[in-house]
Amino acid sequence: MGLTAIDLGLRGGASGVFLMIILVALLRRGTSQQALLGMAMSAGGVFYAIATAPFFPKSSWWWVLPILSAQSAVFWVWARAAFDDDFVLRRWHGALWLSIVAFGFAITLGWAHWPALAGAGGRVLALVALALALAAAVQTVKTWRADLVARRRRLRLAMLAINVGLIAVVAGAGFAAIPVAVPGAPGSLPTALGLFVVAMLAGLGAFATQPAVPVDATAAIASSDARGAARAPTGRVVVDPILLRRLDHLMTVERTYRQEGLAIGALAARLDVPEHRLRQAINEGLGYRNFNAFLNHYRIDDAKLALSDVAQREVPVLTIAMDAGFQSIGPFNRAFKAETGVTPTEFRREALSRPETADDANRDLRISQPRREIG
Repeated sequence: MGLTAIDLGLRGGASGVFLMIILVALLRRGTSQQALLGMAMSAGGVFYAIATAPFFPKSSWWWVLPILSAQSAVFWVWARAAFDDDFVLRRWHGALWLSIVAFGFAITLGWAHWPALAGAGGRVLALVALALALAAAVQTVKTWRADLVARRRRLRLAMLAINVGLIAVVAGAGFAAIPVAVPGAPGSLPTALGLFVVAMLAGLGAFATQPAVPVDATAAIASSDARGAARAPTGRVVVDPILLRRLDHLMTVERTYRQEGLAIGALAARLDVPEHRLRQAINEGLGYRNFNAFLNHYRIDDAKLALSDVAQREVPVLTIAMDAGFQSIGPFNRAFKAETGVTPTEFRREALSRPETADDANRDLRISQPRREIG
């Protein structure tokens, strides 16, 4: 009974933290896809904590198990949104969740009549959960190097490791001829402990300071010169202004962003500074959360200048994208439209249709780039 009490206490604590996350998101009126998915993850955490607790009525398993099985899909989509700043939630993500739930109901409702078929279905469901857990882990590794947010870099591996472990437990039970882990089964205490740790890590991320908004490099350098090592009005740490100047020189004068496959480690080597200092400069000094977004800012400005140039009217968009530093047309089109709201072809057509406007745009872009060089 002592272990059961600890188990229930951990589950109660985890549920309380998850409910606090939902409450904070509602008070902040979070409507972004990440906020909505965070609330969905937290609601799923509360449901999982209650449904897998000791003494939970077995008569409810037929509808509980399908929903628990689909939690792996919620976690995968949340990981995509949390660790990929360019991720966009689509309708088919919701359709995937509904499909898993429907398949889970088919298994539980058919268990009494076709146990062999239901057992095979449970193993299929387990494979789906493992595949989604693996996809979430791959997402973490894939975007790890480009992530500039120190807190997110520290928390993501711990969060994913524990969540993937929980999903693996649920999926592993599927290979034992049941759809998901049986609520209240032996080994419930480690599950409760893992859930509690997940809730604590999620709380640290949810209650953290809101991310900074990207700012102009010139303004950031001027603020640094005026304030030295003080804090900016937003509360963001102002980094070394000399480092910001050198970084700005590489980007606007030497156009280092054009280098193919440029990574933050290579850029730090060019500046002869530790990589963590450069990450801090770009994130806390300029407000970027992702290294690729930082590079794309300069690359898109470069592409806009070329697309507005009458002399380059016949140059293919792909060539302009490659010259600006993009490695393929797909990422260029997505980044360009996200930045400007139109495709590169539409931007060129509109810019070249008004010669006087195109000339003014070219002049402004040519003037604005040298002006970023301060000192």
